[in-house]
Amino acid sequence: MTLELPDPIAAYVAADNAGDEAALAACFAADAEVRDEGRTIRGVDAILAWKAESKRKYAYTVEPLAVAEAAGGAVLTGRVSGQFPGSPVDLRYVFGLKDDRIATLEIHG
Repeated sequence: MTLELPDPIAAYVAADNAGDEAALAACFAADAEVRDEGRTIRGVDAILAWKAESKRKYAYTVEPLAVAEAAGGAVLTGRVSGQFPGSPVDLRYVFGLKDDRIATLEIHG
């Protein structure tokens, strides 16, 4: 069975796994906000810097496992595999979508 993701989320996962900075930037609204590990990252440039550092540090990939609609967006459960203790882990990505872009993203363990 193929998992059907909303277009902005499918684009995000593909760009993140490929390390494609330009494609990743295109997924986010200009004023997007990400919350991860107690940090809040605001704006596309800051988000790209955070993603690059995470990729360098953990060399991870995300495998989508499940997706559910949520008010104004969707919740993705993804299996994250990489170079970190306890790999792989399943994380929840709570996406807020606006105008076919990611406006907010919260990542939970």
